[in-house]
Amino acid sequence: MHFKDWRTVAFLVMLCVGTAAETPESWVIYIGTYTIGTSEGIYQLRLNKDTGVLEYQDLAAQIKNPSFLTLHPDRPLLYAVGEGIGPSEKSEGLASAFSISSENGRLTLLNQQPTIGEGPCHVAMDRQGRHIVTANYGDGSITVLPITGDGALEPATDLKRHSGSSVHPSRQTAPHAHSVTFDATGHLIYAMDLGLDKIMVYQYNSQHGKLQPHNPPFLALAPGAGPRHFAFHPSGRFAYAVNELNSTVASFTCAENTGELALLQTVGTLPEGFVGENYPAEVRIHPSGRFVYASNRGHDSIALFVIDEQHGRLTGQGHFSTLGKVPRNFAISPDGKYLVVANQETENVVVFKINTIDGTLIPTGNSVNVPSPVCVLFYALEDTNSR
Repeated sequence: MHFKDWRTVAFLVMLCVGTAAETPESWVIYIGTYTIGTSEGIYQLRLNKDTGVLEYQDLAAQIKNPSFLTLHPDRPLLYAVGEGIGPSEKSEGLASAFSISSENGRLTLLNQQPTIGEGPCHVAMDRQGRHIVTANYGDGSITVLPITGDGALEPATDLKRHSGSSVHPSRQTAPHAHSVTFDATGHLIYAMDLGLDKIMVYQYNSQHGKLQPHNPPFLALAPGAGPRHFAFHPSGRFAYAVNELNSTVASFTCAENTGELALLQTVGTLPEGFVGENYPAEVRIHPSGRFVYASNRGHDSIALFVIDEQHGRLTGQGHFSTLGKVPRNFAISPDGKYLVVANQETENVVVFKINTIDGTLIPTGNSVNVPSPVCVLFYALEDTNSR
């Protein structure tokens, strides 16, 4: 099968998964946190699909610093990364595996494995559910960990450490891998390295859990950009990176046969006249493929962009207050009706309704207090309304 055929099949599978996720009348939302202050781990909320009402449910799992979360593609399993206390009784980077209760969505810890790399801050699941891949900010590395038959994690099968630096005097003296993203085919991994101003690209061997540099092995961005998170357009033709250090979103074309990125455009995430520090954190694409959203920490807003669906370029359409401070992460509901944002400093998770005609965000008045929220993850639980 040709590479482009794999892309088409994978895209159709993703559409089917998204349709299945729309079946329940509400979603479970897992909130990853930093366990500083009163936070104890992963919290569980519920969002009503029809009304947009958000309800606090429970502490889903008590665990240290579950700062980023991901789901298995077809099994009730959740994976988290963060700094924790390992077998040596010392703080180290850990990946944690959980089973999800089919009755109430509660999490049960299966096991933990060291990421080997320091300071894991992001995790992604491969399309086949065989491995997770972590981005380790502390030492600028990428780790691959296998998943067993029961969903537990095995020791790492590969680790790639980046090298080099860039121009920022304090944030770019060394590599800092900040996220990992699979393309639609599952054959390539794109790793944002904030410290290098590079998007590193790896070929992924799903059978053995191994990585090797792609050709070309990276795409260099503007000095001082600080690439953080990355998202593919549903078509697979375009991709978007949010840059933390210069408050921009970069747009790319993605070659159908090779996965090679080419820079299209760079646009700012801030309104004209804003003065002060700002550090964008997350970038998301609406399921319709028509809108891009990026969070601003400092301006404390979500920036909206409309996508030129033919060419992939962005046009800014405004900014919307997150009704809190330091919006580190946000997610869009599977049906594209709601955007849920986690404001880390004000410790509130806020719901916005999305106008699917123009992409604008409408406050619903619904929010829940969660200590130090830093990750938002939607999960469809079939009997979530039967409790």
